Amino acid sequence: MSEFANPVMHKILIPLKSIAKLNLKFILKIFAILFLIIGLANPQVGTKIEEVKQVGIDVFILLDVSLSMKAEDIKPNRLEKAKHDIARLIQKLKGDRIGLIVFSGDAYVQFPLTTDYAAANLFLSAVDVTTVPQPGTSIAKAIKMAIQSFKAKEATQKAIIVITDGEDHEGETEAIAKKAADMGIRIYSIGLGSPAGAPIPLYSNSGKRIGFKKDKRGEPVLTKLDEAILQKIASATNGKYYRGSTTQDELNLIYSDLSKIEQTEFGVKKITDYEDRFYYFIAVTFLLLIVESFISSNKSKLLSKFEKAN
Repeated sequence: MSEFANPVMHKILIPLKSIAKLNLKFILKIFAILFLIIGLANPQVGTKIEEVKQVGIDVFILLDVSLSMKAEDIKPNRLEKAKHDIARLIQKLKGDRIGLIVFSGDAYVQFPLTTDYAAANLFLSAVDVTTVPQPGTSIAKAIKMAIQSFKAKEATQKAIIVITDGEDHEGETEAIAKKAADMGIRIYSIGLGSPAGAPIPLYSNSGKRIGFKKDKRGEPVLTKLDEAILQKIASATNGKYYRGSTTQDELNLIYSDLSKIEQTEFGVKKITDYEDRFYYFIAVTFLLLIVESFISSNKSKLLSKFEKAN
């Protein structure tokens, strides 16, 4: 302020203002902002480690991603209906480990057994008919991969859910289902589609339908639901078969059945717990602001009388 007026003029222009108090109020505001920033950063102390027992069952979902799963006899199409139901199932899981195997002419693990349901949903959303490059439908390869992917040393209850239109092109499905039964693994199957058959739509890169898949004679290829094989593998392993539909959530029915299976402890998860301390800094912030608001920017009466006497 000395740049604008000399000390004598200060007393004339702002006779009641106290520079010391104004500086004190400014400092209090600065500290209040500082403590607020620290509080919003949510400082934590302590490293209390808790051990939580992991209890549940192991479930592998085998999802058919062959081109026939694009048929629209189930809305919006067979594959999208399956993905929607799987996502809903993942939301309901509590402690159970879930894995996903995608298959057509070959089978691949999309994600292994996990309780990280957020990651499972992320990998599920990326699934499409292009996920597996080999054409065809080999249910046997998918079941075999699921059996191999289970953790054999852990005595957990195990189940396999096969979601497909059932057009198995390679056979051996009944033999591999018997092997699963011998290992105590239940197989549940969901058949998507119509036994009468439906054409397979083809789309451009922009998402526009450009026609239907045709055979060598130029006739539309019809993909038909083969329920017989799905019923056999479910029956062989003491599981159940469900006919898929647009309106019903078959996976929810299977989950209700699986929830009756005795759950098994499969590990111990260590959780590190921290104690929040943000409220201390927020409290100091409010205290400083309250103190600042009660401090007047004017000089005290005693100081004013002393300055007038001089």
